Amino acid sequence: MLNIENLTKIFGANTAVDNVSIKVDKPMMIGVIGASGAGKSTMLRMLNRLEDASSGRILFDGQDVTSLQGADKRRWQADCAMIFQQFNLVPRMDVVSNVLHGTLNKRSTTATLFNLYPTSDIHRALDILERLGIAGHAAKRAEALSGGQQQRVAIARAVMQDPKIVLADEPIASLDPMNAQIVMDDLRRLHDEDGRLVIANLHTLDTARRYCDRVIGMRHGRVVFDGTPDQLTTGAARDIYGADASFSEAATSTSIEALNTPRPAAVPA
Repeated sequence: MLNIENLTKIFGANTAVDNVSIKVDKPMMIGVIGASGAGKSTMLRMLNRLEDASSGRILFDGQDVTSLQGADKRRWQADCAMIFQQFNLVPRMDVVSNVLHGTLNKRSTTATLFNLYPTSDIHRALDILERLGIAGHAAKRAEALSGGQQQRVAIARAVMQDPKIVLADEPIASLDPMNAQIVMDDLRRLHDEDGRLVIANLHTLDTARRYCDRVIGMRHGRVVFDGTPDQLTTGAARDIYGADASFSEAATSTSIEALNTPRPAAVPA
């Protein structure tokens, strides 16, 4: 299905992604973890062709994605939806119009300029918002919504593209634990109910273990872990993050229970 072969991205003297090879045989939910600067976001941006690879290939169903140009590249970006940490919505535009932007790659320039949408697309956008539990906000400006609601609008826009792959770059990094859980539940449903391949960059181990079928750990641009959530032990996490024995998973937890647990009292010196 998806085959990443020796993928490398170099920025000047910095190698952001270093000879990464990953093979995915079937739709699943994959979490990519690692410290800031590990290359996670750059890898997703190359998958979506927002960044060009310095070397290596990305193959999807046998097609070389890295060689696509022009209209073929835009079609791939429609098939490979991207969800960003900062939502990337049009703040002063209403919610349903933001969702309809998921069809831009399939519409004519004239239709785009005059904001013209078929009735069938409008109904579909409303159905997607209903599915995500935010149809009641369809007429509101995006900027009037909470962060969690805005991220769900961004998910709805991605679904509107009818993609084969959904990429999510730190989708819950700026959300509180309750909204983070709702957004991750929605992303998981895109795999469970729609059969889509979902790849999410995540910054917390508990989230990766709870929601993902497979976890990939990156460090200094390289894949240093590739396994199941059960194999993501504390020792493996230390290796991924380059941490010593003082490493604590609780410091990265997004669970409401963990955040509500009192910290142990300091031991007097």
